[in-house]
Amino acid sequence: MALRVAIQMDHVSTIDIEGDSTFVLGLEAQRRGYELWHYEHTGLSHRDGRVTARSEPMELRRQKGDHFSLGEPVDLDLSDMDVVLMRQDPPFDMSYIAATFLLERIHPETLVVNDPVEVRNAPEKLFMLRFPDLLPPTLISRDPITIRAFRAEQGDIIIKPLFGNGGAEVFHLTPEDENLNALLEMFAGINNEPLMVQRYLPEVRDGDKRIILVDGIAAGATNRVPQAGEARSNMHVGGRPEPIELTARDREICEAIGPELRERGLIFVGIDVIGGYLTEINVTSPTGIQEINRFDGVTLEADIWDAIEKRLA
Repeated sequence: MALRVAIQMDHVSTIDIEGDSTFVLGLEAQRRGYELWHYEHTGLSHRDGRVTARSEPMELRRQKGDHFSLGEPVDLDLSDMDVVLMRQDPPFDMSYIAATFLLERIHPETLVVNDPVEVRNAPEKLFMLRFPDLLPPTLISRDPITIRAFRAEQGDIIIKPLFGNGGAEVFHLTPEDENLNALLEMFAGINNEPLMVQRYLPEVRDGDKRIILVDGIAAGATNRVPQAGEARSNMHVGGRPEPIELTARDREICEAIGPELRERGLIFVGIDVIGGYLTEINVTSPTGIQEINRFDGVTLEADIWDAIEKRLA
C-alpha cells in the first residue's frame, strides 16, 4: 500500500532513537514507501467541519544527533490522510482528551491508531477494572477513611495517581510507614482525582513485564527490573530491560483481554504484568518495541503496520 501517514507525537527532536517506539514505527513506514507527516497535538484545529494539523513532512534516519528532517509546515487536512498515529506521551489530561474528540471527527474514514473514542474510554488504570479476576487487590478511591482501611487490610501497598505516567508520584508504603496521611494531603493539594491503591507485589523485585499486543495478539515481552532500593521499574526512572519469555499465565491474561482490545480498535497495546497479575493496560502511547526487537530478533513495528494495512483492506 502507498499510504499517507500523519504522526501526532511529542516533537521528534526530543525522542531517544534507541528506545522510542514511535521512531521505529516511522522508520518502518518510510521503508514501505509511505508519505510521512509530523505534528504535535497543540497543532490540531477544527473549523467548518474540517480537522487540520500544523504539520511538516518528515524524514527519519537512525543517526544520533541527526535523526530527522522536517519540511515546511502546512495546515494539513487530516481527512486526506490514510492513517493518523496518535502517539504523544501522557499525561492523560484534558488536552489529551480534547485531541481524542477532534480525531474522532475523522475516524474511521481516516484510520486513527489507536481508535480515539476507545483511547478516551480506556484510561490505563481504569480500563483494566473490566478484568477483576486478573488484578491484584486494587482500590480506586479518594476517600481517606476507605484508603486507610484498605491499607490496614493489605499491609504493604502501592499508591499512585490515577492518570499519572512514567512512574511519577508512585509510592510504596510498608505497614510501619507513617507517611500515608502526609501523602494523601499532598495529593489533595495537586487535584481532586481518585487515587489507585494496590497491594504491593514483592515479585516486582524480579521485574515488571511489559507485553506488547498487536490487534489483540501477544507479540513479545520484555522484563523491566527496578534499580536497587527502588520500587518502580519504569524505564523513565532507571528500570533495566531484560529478555524474558511469555509464561502460560501471561498468555492466559492476553487471551482474556485480546478479543476486547481487537473489537475496540486498540491495535497497539502494552500491558504490565507483575507476579502473574495484570497491573496496567497501556493504550495511549505504549513503549517497548525496540527492547523486544533487540532481545528476540523480531520487528514488531512491521507487525503493527501489517495489522493496520489489514484493517484498511
